Amino acid sequence: MKQEGKPFILGLTGSIGMGKSAVAAMFHGLGVPVFDADAAVHELQGPGGALLPQIEAAFPGSTGAKGVDRQKLGAAVFGDKDKLAWLEAIVHPAVAAMRAQFLADNAHQPLAVFDIPLLFEKGGNAGTDAVLVVSANAEAQRARVLARPGMSAEKFEKILALQVPDAEKRSRADFVIDTGTSLAQTRHAVQRLVHALLDKNR
Repeated sequence: MKQEGKPFILGLTGSIGMGKSAVAAMFHGLGVPVFDADAAVHELQGPGGALLPQIEAAFPGSTGAKGVDRQKLGAAVFGDKDKLAWLEAIVHPAVAAMRAQFLADNAHQPLAVFDIPLLFEKGGNAGTDAVLVVSANAEAQRARVLARPGMSAEKFEKILALQVPDAEKRSRADFVIDTGTSLAQTRHAVQRLVHALLDKNR
């Protein structure tokens, strides 16, 4: 249910290779403000990023002129829940502050999208009014992911193991868009959803 003084917040998520970024771009193309959680993290950890001093202090040698060295930082926290929690304690509050600013900047808008890859995994759905899951069949997902540079079948399986299964995501969603169809069909589904939400929340 939309609250007064803020837009209706649609959480957008989906497992790796399901087309979430393409769908987020479609919302943006329709004039819907989109908060991209991954982009916020990249900004905070990129060249001159606000979190570089904290991350370097916690994980020496993990940053440089180009920002966070993702391979070094990944190696430092991989498989260590305490170190990962330490990193998240640095990153998550900063992302939350950027999200709050995004909401303030778009308070007059009827609809906004939170693009959050690990929405269910990290409890991000708590800050949304509804959740949209993008999904495709397993064969399409696998083909898309394995076509990415540096991806292997083993790496893909490890990533899947860390994510809430697609079937569970779909069962918990308020809306599901099938991205296993053509881009035109997916775009049409996004347009229908935007119109329906705008009509409902004006």
